[in-house]
Amino acid sequence: MLPNPYAPGEPPRVLAGRELQQDRIRGYLGRIGTYGEMGGPLLVFLGPRGVGKTSLLRDAQRDAEAHGFITAWVACRRNAPFLPDLVSRVGKAIETADFLPRSDRGSWRLRLDSIGVEFGLSSVVKVSATAAADRSDPRAHQRGAQISALEDLLHETGAQIRSRGGAGLVVFVDELHAATRDDSAVLLNTMQNLAGRREDNPFAVIGAGLPSTPGVLVNAATFGERSTFLTLPRLEPAAAAAAVAEPAAELGVTWTTAALQVVAAEAQGFPYLLQVLAHATWEAARPSALGDVLDIDQVHAGLPLADDQLTSMYAARWAAATELERQIMAVMAQAGTPTVTRAEIAAQLGRPTQALGVPRERLIDKGIIEPAGRGEVRFTMPGFDRYIREAVAVGASSEPEQASRRLGAGRRRRELPPASDTDRGSPRR
Repeated sequence: MLPNPYAPGEPPRVLAGRELQQDRIRGYLGRIGTYGEMGGPLLVFLGPRGVGKTSLLRDAQRDAEAHGFITAWVACRRNAPFLPDLVSRVGKAIETADFLPRSDRGSWRLRLDSIGVEFGLSSVVKVSATAAADRSDPRAHQRGAQISALEDLLHETGAQIRSRGGAGLVVFVDELHAATRDDSAVLLNTMQNLAGRREDNPFAVIGAGLPSTPGVLVNAATFGERSTFLTLPRLEPAAAAAAVAEPAAELGVTWTTAALQVVAAEAQGFPYLLQVLAHATWEAARPSALGDVLDIDQVHAGLPLADDQLTSMYAARWAAATELERQIMAVMAQAGTPTVTRAEIAAQLGRPTQALGVPRERLIDKGIIEPAGRGEVRFTMPGFDRYIREAVAVGASSEPEQASRRLGAGRRRRELPPASDTDRGSPRR
């Protein structure tokens, strides 16, 4: 059996349909490479889970490194500061790149330790740092010290890289919507301050997050609205087909046109769903030699495996929701329309619209639903509405594990177009 080229949840082997975004990133970083100056305001790609934000950033990271940049990668987590990780990753990136002369390495480590004190990273005794704090407003003092320390880190690292023949520094921040308010404020203030002398700061920060990210950043600092926000769209059918077909072609395996169309239609432009469906089809078909063909029969055969994976994901989302959040989602699912107005949800639940504001925002923050026009919302992931309708029907709220098993069995009964005789490929070997 040939190795499965599809890996749900991991960067795809072929990043199709993202040429415009890739060009935008290259242009953003090109300013650093050409002029040795700051790339610009914080650049953030927005979209629901599964649309490929992390994959785009990972591709950009590889491309940046190929063009002489030193990069650092940070992923934010709920209720956890990300700046200590950022400082640590930048320091590790410099050491891994191994471009500093031996004579400079000791002083660099000492400087990094000095900066790390403000973020709780250094092993150096911190008594002197805390003793100088303004006891009347320790939080304000800490934030000011961290802004200053982060300015020093980004400026000095970028300058060091540039002076040694590199292009500059690029920091990638994933899951930016999960960043704490304080850390977001420090990052935004740092970039604002360094922009005043952009010609001396060859670095850039590129992030990704859920559609709620702009609100998170503006809440941290009003000038966060000056960041550049770009929404990552779903893949067009041609790009979706390429993302599935090309990794198989590299192994000598072909997808029929009809099979590609079915998978693309099922995924509805979500790269994650494409990977799930393609991975499951490959596992069912088990192609083993050059010239094997994957057709609709194999797509049919792979659906149970794909459904198991998706049902587990949907069940986790449903189980983690509060009772009121479940009620909102149930109303949306039962509506049977692509979008639902807030007024319709409130009317169905017999509550005033204002009373649903907090749980609705929590669902948006979790990436489960998203705004879809004035006063309207929709689910971010295809198929979740179907799962909820079935979950409500079988009482999944009280028996999530048993319901998930029943739902998985039920969903496998859905129909896909049958394969015609002319569409069937060579027999599986």
